[in-house]
Formats: sequence, C-alpha cells, structure tokens
Amino acid sequence: MLMPSQGVRILVATRPVDFRKGHDGLASMVQSALAQDPFTGTVFVFRAKRADRMKILFWDGSGLVMTYKRLEENSFIWPAIRDGVITLNRPQFEALLQGWTGAGCAL
Repeated sequence: MLMPSQGVRILVATRPVDFRKGHDGLASMVQSALAQDPFTGTVFVFRAKRADRMKILFWDGSGLVMTYKRLEENSFIWPAIRDGVITLNRPQFEALLQGWTGAGCAL
C-alpha cells in the first residue's frame, strides 16, 4: 500500500467530489476550491458521495499520482461535510485508509 513519508502534509477535502474527475480535474480542484498547490508533495484525499470510496492525489516530483480505493463491505469514517480541508497526521491517515478510527485517531 502507498504510504506518505513522515512529515508529509496530508489534507482531506471534506466535501464529496465528482469521482469522474481524473488527475487534472482533481489538481484543478486543489487549486480552486482548496486554495492549495497540487505540485508541492502534499497528499490530498478526496471522498465520493458514497462513503466507501476515496481518491488520493499527490505530486511525486516527476508527475501527479492518483490512487483509488473502494471498500467492499464497509464505509470510510469521514469528517463532517463542510467547506475546506482538514489536516491528518500519519496515524489518522492510516486509520482512514483501513476504514476505521481507533483511539486517538478520530477525524
């Protein structure tokens, strides 16, 4: 599984996005809706309307990388829907990817 290195910023867009968007569409959203630069190495996490899907976008130094995950039996535990982003630390990000939050990892 793809994991960001220690110290990398991880931002979650709290509003669901259109999951037909690819690399360029999500990068544009990072710039316009989140007021961030998608080419800094920050990891951007996006949710679909269905809580069982996420897309992750980041710049690896040579290009944009996008990954997609869909849970088969559960849903991800997402923060409340509102405008903006929230910052996750690595344990919170790992918990989100697994589809659960443990003690100290609440979103």
